[in-house]
Amino acid sequence: MSTVSAHVAHALAPHVTDVFGLMGNGNAYLIDALVAEGVAFTAVRHEAGTVAAADAYFRTSGRVAAATTTYGAGFTNTITALAEAARARVPLVLVVGDQPTTGPRPWDVDQGMIAAAVGVDTFTVGRHDAVAVTTAAVRHALAERTAVIVAIPYDVAAQEVGDPGERPALELPDRRPAIDADAVRLAAAELASARRPFILAGRGAVLTGAGRVLGELAEAVGAVTGSTATARGVFPDARHDVGVTGGFGHEEAMALVGQADVVLVVGAGLNQFTTRFGDLFGSAARVIQIDEKKDPTHPAVTRYVRGDVAEAAQAVLDALPTGGASDPGWREAVAELTRRGLHRRHPGDGTAPDGRLDPRSVATRLADILPEDRVVVSDGGHFIGWANSYWPVTAPHRMQMVGTEYQTIGLGLPSAVGAARSCPESTIVLSTGDGGGLMALADLESVVREVRRGVVVVWNDAAYNAEVSLYGRRGLQVAPMLIPEVDFAGLGRALGAEAAVVRTLEDLDSLSDWVRAERDGVFVVDCRISPTVVAPYQEEIIAAASKR
Repeated sequence: MSTVSAHVAHALAPHVTDVFGLMGNGNAYLIDALVAEGVAFTAVRHEAGTVAAADAYFRTSGRVAAATTTYGAGFTNTITALAEAARARVPLVLVVGDQPTTGPRPWDVDQGMIAAAVGVDTFTVGRHDAVAVTTAAVRHALAERTAVIVAIPYDVAAQEVGDPGERPALELPDRRPAIDADAVRLAAAELASARRPFILAGRGAVLTGAGRVLGELAEAVGAVTGSTATARGVFPDARHDVGVTGGFGHEEAMALVGQADVVLVVGAGLNQFTTRFGDLFGSAARVIQIDEKKDPTHPAVTRYVRGDVAEAAQAVLDALPTGGASDPGWREAVAELTRRGLHRRHPGDGTAPDGRLDPRSVATRLADILPEDRVVVSDGGHFIGWANSYWPVTAPHRMQMVGTEYQTIGLGLPSAVGAARSCPESTIVLSTGDGGGLMALADLESVVREVRRGVVVVWNDAAYNAEVSLYGRRGLQVAPMLIPEVDFAGLGRALGAEAAVVRTLEDLDSLSDWVRAERDGVFVVDCRISPTVVAPYQEEIIAAASKR
């Protein structure tokens, strides 16, 4: 049997190895055909989780993300995760059912219009063009680095259409902008003249594989290096690297960055969090930016080089004049910080005045317990600072924050599923809050079922603490910001995980024993932390908000 759905699967199969989905009327034939094509299918329990899992799969593997749901409510349930993938520039193909070609039924909605509202294009297949349209969708996702929809009208999904024929070639257009030689020459001269040069790399540097050339560039000019939260570990030499900049950064290291006289920003947008709300760089610093966007992304940029990030960085390296002006003590100051351990932060006070655990102390203890071969997946929420500040990782793809581009919570649990499919030999460590954990609770079952070895850390403060710390201080009613204390350990056990409620640091010993035993399975760590301890990055947000 060769149906329209089979033709879609036939076109997708050469480009995807895994698809994450939830079966319904609109995609049952597609899932059957994908499995027949040899594509691995992983079921999740909420439609938002299909896209979040696929998103995390791409971020940890670099391979095309694929997800599928049915039409209607199945599709609209994906929108938050879809908006995140589009803003994060993830090449993701979401295959969905859609209204029949004869017109909408009472329960149908204009799915194309909804997708367009979050910046996602829809490719609707027909009876005789499914292979060509699906291939065009994949081409668009890869060329533009974005999410796309492939829609299969309900009345053609199971229709027999004969042999699919040859798959069309997937030829990607070259969209790289031409690099201005004069801009490169001026940027190289300015960088070479710096006494205290600093190179900041972002996710664009990771996506274009610019790490090697940036390492060579840093060595050539004697630069200190750093990264955004999504690019940590991109530089091959960590001896002169300050780690993540902004609110997750080490305080002494951020003070050092403020002394830089020339800053080269490569593939980073310089958002408010990376720049500490404009306070990261000194007022006299000259800021050079390399990016593929048409214009600079921040008013602090004083010189702009447009182009493919890796190629433009190589051009700057090649254009460097002989000799350098950097101060030898500049890099040595960072080397001393790295020797002391940039991830070693305030260890906390053990127990906060309210009798609950200090999250800094929990994060410090977990840093010593968690296996080195780990992939950390962080949900969104106030707690996001603890994993990012206290748990170092060895490469950019080993710390994922699905949700940060769209500022959402509740995508952590399914993201762990996607990371596990990409890195099955590593321990998957999920960092989530009680609010986001409850929002995605259906996919705790998916994590227990699909993750070979994982740790779910729940920062359980019985509150939406980002709101408590910001709006509670302003005198707003706190009651709507609170959550009745939930027994996540009990929920985990009910689904087949091992678990522990952690009220003292000694309660983490059971996790330590489990990690040392190298047992397979999932361990849920229900950490009863104090909402009174506010993360440094959140204090920056509060301070910035008070100035408005």
